[in-house]
Amino acid sequence: HLFEHSIPTGLWGLVNNAGFNDTIADAELSPLGKFRTCMEVNFFGSLELTKGLLPLLRSAGGRIVTVSSPAGDMPFPCLAAYGASKAALGLLMDTFRSELQPWGIKVSIILPGYYKTGTTCDPAFWNLQKQRLVASLPQELLQAYGEDYVEEINRQFIQFMKVAVEDLSAVVNSITDGLLAANPAVRYYPGQGLGLMYFIHRYLPYFVRDLFLKGFFINPKLPRALRQEHHSEGKV
Repeated sequence: HLFEHSIPTGLWGLVNNAGFNDTIADAELSPLGKFRTCMEVNFFGSLELTKGLLPLLRSAGGRIVTVSSPAGDMPFPCLAAYGASKAALGLLMDTFRSELQPWGIKVSIILPGYYKTGTTCDPAFWNLQKQRLVASLPQELLQAYGEDYVEEINRQFIQFMKVAVEDLSAVVNSITDGLLAANPAVRYYPGQGLGLMYFIHRYLPYFVRDLFLKGFFINPKLPRALRQEHHSEGKV
């Protein structure tokens, strides 16, 4: 009987991997519901699951590994809904890491580059989302930005898909290390080019950071209303 009680019980590892985004557009053009959906899946989903399993994780002195995104650290153009939810997730996990230290629980965050998963690299899916977005926009907003503005964002994003990596082993290795290493890293950065991206983000001025993200990801054209203003000024 005593022997049974001396065997540690509980859960050794939790991996929060659920991630959702179906909108590539400026924050102003992204419906409020899209922000809520991203928060519901990416933030509240991980929060609820983690809180629910913490008694078991505390019993085992286990591990929590959460897949987040560099979009939660940097203002990627046209990713506000997704990025804001991942920013909240990152802070939550950093808080858990600090608070759960006395229990012997180690918490790691994975910040991958761009990998090919699910519908993330399906042009047909994103074209449909773009059409739905345009159809849902208030007329005044559509006039101010222009349908061609949304089209161009979508075109650039589909072009960006070509850099997506199919081999997920670097991400899987990071998750495995977070679960099994004696001293796991607090943050893992699987993927090409993330070192340079974070260097620019941390050490260079804001305008350089913004230029880099636009050059790397999406650089929207000028909204229609501003193009018309420039055209009118040119005539004067």
